[in-house]
Amino acid sequence: MTTSTQGPGRTEVPAPVEPALKVKGTLPRGATWIALGAGLALASVVFALSEFNVPGFVIVAFVLFALAIYLWSRVVEGRRKATDRLVTVTVTSAFLLAVLPLVSVIVTVVVNGLARFDVEFFTSSMQGVVGAGGGGLHAIYGTLIITGITALMSIPVGVLAAIYLVEYGNGRLARAITFFVDVMTGIPSIVAGLFAISLFTLILGPGARFGFIGAVALSVLMIPVVVRATEEMLKIVPNELREAAYALGVPKWRTILKVVLPTSIAGIATGVTLAIARVIGETAPLLITVGIATGVNLNPFDGRMATLPVFAYYSYATPGIPREAFIDRAWTAVLVLIIIVMGLNLLARVIARVFAPKTR
Repeated sequence: MTTSTQGPGRTEVPAPVEPALKVKGTLPRGATWIALGAGLALASVVFALSEFNVPGFVIVAFVLFALAIYLWSRVVEGRRKATDRLVTVTVTSAFLLAVLPLVSVIVTVVVNGLARFDVEFFTSSMQGVVGAGGGGLHAIYGTLIITGITALMSIPVGVLAAIYLVEYGNGRLARAITFFVDVMTGIPSIVAGLFAISLFTLILGPGARFGFIGAVALSVLMIPVVVRATEEMLKIVPNELREAAYALGVPKWRTILKVVLPTSIAGIATGVTLAIARVIGETAPLLITVGIATGVNLNPFDGRMATLPVFAYYSYATPGIPREAFIDRAWTAVLVLIIIVMGLNLLARVIARVFAPKTR
């Protein structure tokens, strides 16, 4: 704001008045739902005049809804707020679009899997069963045994490799390990199965099929995931914690054991759980390394073993008579597999909570 000066022979000039900032209004509380209803109504009118299809209706309704909320907000609230509302609608819609298939899969598996989710399925195998009846006890045992052996082999190797890369590795060996870990992360699962069966065929001869071969194949898939997840968790541990331990005279190995690992244990447990969930549902490697069995086999070093993924695959791909009984067992096997993965996630959360460093 300028001020006027007054003197001899001068006239007083009034100072210019600054315009007041224009205050925009706001949309009513239910504006989003009103715009959504308008979009759905307009989309219904559009498809009432043409052939109806669900994907097209959803797309048209979303476009009309986003356009309605943007224009309404642009008129009432201004460009900045309208752009914010448009981005919010887009991000929320993308989230719902990503969640919808997951919810659909869970609902479908639960609805179809409850048909044979009974005591018989968990207490009997397919030994001597031709049509209806039987259960998946042998496949549950096989899945737990093979996955357990895989975890026992993969977790120590993966965690120690990640510790070496983050804490010690600084040369060609570290770069080579990082390169091969990146390559192994993306290999098809059937390649891991072919590698394992080829290795044991050279050692034991053709026809070798038992659970440990499947565990070796799954380890090839699991180790890179464990290495990558653990490496990322170790990298986010603040260097100040390491330096404080070194300043107190603590050796490096003890700093890693007592400071670095406890600080990152929550993320490591989550990464290990994701790695187990990654391999527990693999079918292709187990088809060629372990095969299928109808009875319970608890020895992973002798004879074929059944697993839930392979059991579900064979029940669907080669059903007998009546077909419905085999399909129901396949759905229940998938449901049990999802429940096992959920239990592993809960176990990882408990481990992270118990071993995480106490803040107070």
